Amino acid sequence: MEYCIGVDLGTSAVKAILVNRHGGICGEASKPFSIIEPHAGYSEQDPREWAEKTKEAIKELVGGHRGGADEIKGISFSGQMHGLVLLDGKGEVLRNAILWNDTRTTEQCRLINEVIGKARLLELVKNPALEGFTLPKLLWIKEHEQEVFQKAAVFLLPKDYVRYTMTGRIHSEYSDAAGTLLLDVKHKTWSSEMCRRLGIPEAMCPELVESGSFVGCLTSKFAEETGLTPEVKVFAGGADNACGAVGAGILQEGTALCSIGTSGVVLSYEKDPDQQFRGNIHLFNHAAPDAYYSMGVTLSAGRSFSWFKDVFAKDEAFDSLIGEVEESRPGSRGLLFTPYLSGERTPHADAEIRASFIGMDSGHRRADVVRSVIEGITFSLHESIEQFRARGKNISRVISIGGGAKSEEWLQIQADIFNAEIIRLKSEQGPAFGAAMIAAVGCGWFPTLEACAERFVHIKETFQPRPEYSGQYQHIFPVYRDVYRYTKPLNERLAFLRE
Repeated sequence: MEYCIGVDLGTSAVKAILVNRHGGICGEASKPFSIIEPHAGYSEQDPREWAEKTKEAIKELVGGHRGGADEIKGISFSGQMHGLVLLDGKGEVLRNAILWNDTRTTEQCRLINEVIGKARLLELVKNPALEGFTLPKLLWIKEHEQEVFQKAAVFLLPKDYVRYTMTGRIHSEYSDAAGTLLLDVKHKTWSSEMCRRLGIPEAMCPELVESGSFVGCLTSKFAEETGLTPEVKVFAGGADNACGAVGAGILQEGTALCSIGTSGVVLSYEKDPDQQFRGNIHLFNHAAPDAYYSMGVTLSAGRSFSWFKDVFAKDEAFDSLIGEVEESRPGSRGLLFTPYLSGERTPHADAEIRASFIGMDSGHRRADVVRSVIEGITFSLHESIEQFRARGKNISRVISIGGGAKSEEWLQIQADIFNAEIIRLKSEQGPAFGAAMIAAVGCGWFPTLEACAERFVHIKETFQPRPEYSGQYQHIFPVYRDVYRYTKPLNERLAFLRE
């Protein structure tokens, strides 16, 4: 039997899975990361820790495989988007990576809008200037760490750096590059105009390849340290959301994806790169060839629930805590939570807004608070679904992956709030599975990702919206949306206390 490895470089951990030619998961290993938060709004990680933990995870995976290492034929990657890694001319890391959820770059976003213009920006790169993207981070380094900027020979995105440490070769690919604000999404080239007008040397931009491109084999050193053979083929991979879409079979129009990890996304397949979303919804290149996807983002989705657990229920298991939602009822007895722990992305591109509990009284129990957190996260994702529906998309079926798909209670809440059929997959390994599928196609097991999905992706169960609950949520949702409008000025007045 032959196998491929899919690696997902997340924000909190790296996950590696071993997949056979039938799509069966034959092994899994995960290693956690630390996050560095030196100031309010800052979020960084050491890229060298990514590389070391990835090596450890692969070594554990290979060590637990009963067959020979020569049975493992290919490896590909998924990774957290937008993060900035800077390398010098010798390929050494110059500083910690600045992550997607770092919000220090508001002034740089204003600069981009002033220099390029909001309308021209959408024409060039299909997305607005937001703090999470890579270009504002580059401009922040240019302004505040001039010595580092001058030493920088190339910038890389997180998974691309890890892949470089395994192959010694530097590339980026379109689905991840689309999240930099430097890629001409339609024409699949780095934008010379963006680089020139904002003072970014185009030579700092890495060579671009397709997600399924073969980019080399493992170095002998990496192979020796992990137990793999140097002949393992390495494929470029894709952004986490693009790989999540591949792993869920979102390879044609008609079905949406809801993925709840640290952040949360609602994603829809697109064939037309000229879609006009006016910056409210992102448009990125898919990991599938000649395809795109539109996407709305909740910055603190699973992170909101993890935060609540860590602060208020540290010793509780996730499953038992989520199970408490059944002790409450839709609307959490009048308690609403907005999941703006680190600002928000869709539909509010706002780095300053912060989370709120609204409507709390002495009659509320912990179950009500737990349910309000889960409902608030789901309401935020529903705002993206409503953006799609407002533009004529029929969102009646949603494949749910990630942390939110591990709980039947949460899946049912998604069905009720989205007023759509929610689908749970038999093998829900998220972006790592999509990465493994890219490797499987690259190794020649299947002619296309669609053919691979027919073999690999299967429905386990579905959750239908309950009309009486969906009706209640339709009445609550406008109240949820109003919380942003009314708390925005209050949060602006409180911002000085976060320093």
